[in-house]
Amino acid sequence: MPSFDVVSEVDMQELRNAVGQTRREVENRYDFKGSAANVEQSEAELTLFGDSEFQVDQVMDILTQKMAKRGIDVSCLESGKLEEGGGKARRTVTIRQGIDQDMGKKIIRLVKDSKLKVQASIQGEKVRITGKKRDDLQDVIALLRKAELDLPLQYDNFRD
Repeated sequence: MPSFDVVSEVDMQELRNAVGQTRREVENRYDFKGSAANVEQSEAELTLFGDSEFQVDQVMDILTQKMAKRGIDVSCLESGKLEEGGGKARRTVTIRQGIDQDMGKKIIRLVKDSKLKVQASIQGEKVRITGKKRDDLQDVIALLRKAELDLPLQYDNFRD
């Protein structure tokens, strides 16, 4: 029976590359010379540094451009509050991965409401869609792409 998984993942190697490119551009830009502007990555968390809120926002813009060029969906970024003190500013940005229970239930509800002859089930941080016809599964993919979910989705493990 054909099936596929709906997942939300970020390629960590591409993210590391985007952070490295951002760091190099910040080091070379004239308007950042002599400032504390920088990006640091620890697993699925990025920390943006700067002398002011404006600089942190500029670093964020550079980072999102580099991520978009590398094929990473920037809607996976969850920006934290800006922390200012001592003439420095810092913002923590979290990389969202995986589909949580609430989003999984929302996806299942969308699929069931579409009246397509498929079954959907939550399996950890994935949603597995199973059906008898390949066309029904492709219709589900089209439905999920059209849906306004604020999480980047990928369709993985398509099997006949």
